[in-house]
Amino acid sequence: MSTKTSSEIIKDGLWHNNPALVQVLGLCPLLAVTSTVVNAIGLGLATLLVLMGSNLSVSLIRNFVSESVRLPAFVMIIASFVTCAELLMQAFTYELYQILGIFIPLIVTNCAILGRADAFASKNPPLPAILDGAMMGIGFLAVLMTLGAMRELIGQGTLFADMHLLLGPMAADWVIRPFEQYPDMLFMVLPPGAFVGLGLLIALKNGIDNHLKERRKAAEPAPASTGSKRVRVTGTIS
Repeated sequence: MSTKTSSEIIKDGLWHNNPALVQVLGLCPLLAVTSTVVNAIGLGLATLLVLMGSNLSVSLIRNFVSESVRLPAFVMIIASFVTCAELLMQAFTYELYQILGIFIPLIVTNCAILGRADAFASKNPPLPAILDGAMMGIGFLAVLMTLGAMRELIGQGTLFADMHLLLGPMAADWVIRPFEQYPDMLFMVLPPGAFVGLGLLIALKNGIDNHLKERRKAAEPAPASTGSKRVRVTGTIS
């Protein structure tokens, strides 16, 4: 049975054990496709689908797979869900699928997915497993979106550009341009900007964690003082 409560699973996925900010997994797609928000959402949703499906499947077969074939079976399950996500994107968001390119099939190699299947789903019932997959996927998606928004805003001076690639014609006018005649900053669009952006997000999270830890320490009551004790010495000390 699961040793974690639902609240702990949610907190771990979204914050305490976030796959991107804490485990630092899936960096290849994270840094490669987050030049815009729409790219980040597309990859994040595909990863979320694969995480939930693979965690559920692994949990269902956990008592029927021997140790010798456990990891190959997990990889086959993950590859099956990646194929499903790839076919869905080809059918409904083909232009976005072409932009993301090889990074959709590469979800199979994302260590966060195999890691959750092996570390959590293979040891817990289906409901906690699918909740863990959902929270880890949402946590990863949130980091993708935040980094994508940062890079798109600083690099191109826009937000939510090309959202019609994901949501269709209704999202064609969603683009936000907060600056007039913004000079593009190529550095943030290129991979070095992704490294800098991710480093800032990790530093921000660590700073928030340290601040909360200091507040908890300050709120804790000080240990009661027992006072000094007088020791009476009798006899002769030579």
